[in-house]
Amino acid sequence: MDADGGRGGLIVFLNGTSSAGKSSIAAELLRIVDEPWFHMPVDAFHAMRSGPELPSDELKAMLRRTWRGYHRAVAGMAAAGNNVVVDHVLSERWRLRDCLELFPAQDVVLVGVRCPREELERRERARGDRPLGLAARQIEVVHAHGVYDLELDTSRTDPAECARRIKEFLPGRPTPTAFQRLLTEAR
Repeated sequence: MDADGGRGGLIVFLNGTSSAGKSSIAAELLRIVDEPWFHMPVDAFHAMRSGPELPSDELKAMLRRTWRGYHRAVAGMAAAGNNVVVDHVLSERWRLRDCLELFPAQDVVLVGVRCPREELERRERARGDRPLGLAARQIEVVHAHGVYDLELDTSRTDPAECARRIKEFLPGRPTPTAFQRLLTEAR
């Protein structure tokens, strides 16, 4: 329940490497859903940051604070009854643990957004706004937790079809959810 006595919002948690297609899927999903949803990409939080370049030790601490703040912002939006699409990269184990502690596990739909390495590398080159090889470095660790409610391969399915599959999945999502299973394993 939210502060007004209503139900908390759902969280569609899109997890995948950089350039896997998460933002494109989120944009399509927002276009086709029947009620209000918010897309909260972590990139938007990083883009809000100002300031000079930091030494690597300070940068790492600042990035951790940014991710922790992002998780709390998502949790707050959902707790207030808003449906949220999260665009995430679980490239560090602590990020998943933090989300498991904050998000109501029964209200999270964990979606694995996958794409083969060759296609990720092609997309990185075409984008030109990410370090080359970033996705390749993330590919193993991002999906290391191994459990999803739904998995999508963006090399075979376009963003509109991926969004349609998510929308169709939502009304009959099974329990326990992937987040509930991961939470049980973490205890």
